[in-house]
Amino acid sequence: MASSILEHINFPKDLRQLNPNELPQLAKELREFIIDIVATKEGHLGASLGVVELTLALHYVFDTPKDQLIWDVGHQAYGHKILTGRKDDFHTNRQKHGISGFPNRDESAYDTFGVGHSSTSISAALGMAIASQLKGEDKQHIAVIGDASIASGMAFEGLNHAGVTTANLLVILNDNAIGIDPSVGALKQYLTNVKKGKEKQDNIFEALNFNYSGPVDGHDLPLLIAELERLKSVKGPKFLHVITTKGKGLRQAEDDQVRYHAPGKFDAFTGDILPKKTEVQPPKFQDVFGHTIVELAKMNTSIVGITPAMPTGSSLKYMMEQIPDRAFDVGIAEQHAVTLSAGMATQGLTVFCNIYSTFLQRAYDQVIHDVAIQNLPVIFCLDRAGLVGEDGATHHGVFDLAYLRCLPNLIICAPRNEIELRNIMYTAQLGLKHPIAIRYPRGRGTIIDWKQPFSELKIGKGIQLKKGNKLAVLSLGAIATQVKEAISICEFSDAISHYDMRFVKPLDENLLHEIFKTYEEIVTIEDGVITGGFGSAVLEFAALNGYTMPIKLLGVPDIFIEHASVKQQHQSIGIDVESLIMLLSSIALRLQ
Repeated sequence: MASSILEHINFPKDLRQLNPNELPQLAKELREFIIDIVATKEGHLGASLGVVELTLALHYVFDTPKDQLIWDVGHQAYGHKILTGRKDDFHTNRQKHGISGFPNRDESAYDTFGVGHSSTSISAALGMAIASQLKGEDKQHIAVIGDASIASGMAFEGLNHAGVTTANLLVILNDNAIGIDPSVGALKQYLTNVKKGKEKQDNIFEALNFNYSGPVDGHDLPLLIAELERLKSVKGPKFLHVITTKGKGLRQAEDDQVRYHAPGKFDAFTGDILPKKTEVQPPKFQDVFGHTIVELAKMNTSIVGITPAMPTGSSLKYMMEQIPDRAFDVGIAEQHAVTLSAGMATQGLTVFCNIYSTFLQRAYDQVIHDVAIQNLPVIFCLDRAGLVGEDGATHHGVFDLAYLRCLPNLIICAPRNEIELRNIMYTAQLGLKHPIAIRYPRGRGTIIDWKQPFSELKIGKGIQLKKGNKLAVLSLGAIATQVKEAISICEFSDAISHYDMRFVKPLDENLLHEIFKTYEEIVTIEDGVITGGFGSAVLEFAALNGYTMPIKLLGVPDIFIEHASVKQQHQSIGIDVESLIMLLSSIALRLQ
């Protein structure tokens, strides 16, 4: 790729030496650079393409990193990373030992705040601005937030506080009418009316005491630069409404903004997504959920589905297409999603609330107060449980077992495969006396012929998958597939029994008593944190019942696991097949 300007830009100080009329050419080169790398290395594409001009204008006008810039959410920040000392490393984006796919304070002084989840920028930037006031520092503080992110409750909490301060805060709304899926809700309609010049009510941001300007064309560099220069001298909280096109500069990404949010590998020249393997593959767990809830909802008219802004990622889109009056995308509003589910449950509806495991963390208080205390039978389907790969520490679903296990009234199930997921969904909608959390991983399962007739599962009952006589391996969830493979290859595999416990709450205590009385050692394996997780529950059971044999716990240790492939992450903590073979073989040999 010919690059006459970008090759000389390593930091924003280099950018600021350019003549303004050189910036459009730099924008073109920056887009091409992002497209070329993401085409082969994969990652989030559309969001960063949409803010190329805004990224250039911000670093051109403001004295970053002294002036503090936060991206919300970090999907938008690829151009920012390239311009702030990471151009030569950008090809390592989201790879093991490479740069993070999101702004990361440990990575660069230009990344002023970690932003893997949405709607945090206004609160963080306001905190920085108030700190600067208290310290007598002359700094600018800029939060760039998307129109989907600003609809979240936390963003409004930040706006509400900022409006009664004199803090030097600039909020820039990057309005492209889409997050990962199209934005939803009344605020989206309000912003649409603003863009069309149809707003009839008072400006909502001016009503919150912000100095509002816009909307402005987010791809008009001279206009952006002029407006940002003007706003530098305006005191107090300011709000700039910028209109952009997600995927700008790549026709397919503009036309299919959902698919090109993170398209995988594609042809950098044509923009076409590269064809994937044509042979029949097992389904993604999310699609098993998506097709199964449709099947169940057609049988049970009390079923409703709810997701906070992830209809495509969770596959609730299938229900939204076929039964739209009973499937709801509530936007980036996890707290609302949980309490909305609770409200529906009080009225006798059977509610499937589908939230990524990492995002349920944002609604923990609502799970406790609005669901568990009231013992409402909400069915939580926790997608992306376990280690999720290249998105890294902000997106792993490894804490759910630990933070949910301590809650009274809550059932926790981790099906090991697609059929078990279908069956626990079927079982849950038959009518439970308690809420239930069903966790399953990102990616594909293992069964081609997965759409089997439904069977009711017994709550709190585990099963034996293989019989041995010395060592018992207890697994929870889809990690059972790796455990099964490892045991089949192990030396002295005849000594090893394998149990799928299925439920971490309630534990199958009858089965555990049988296990503890039969075997000489026990190993627990989970794709969640060891501290407070499934293995901890087994240790607690042993202590309470006076069992003293050795118990080894495998899972995620007390560290945040950085971005890499899922296989590399499993290798790093010793729960991949090869590591399990070595460990289990050594224990089985010792027990001979």
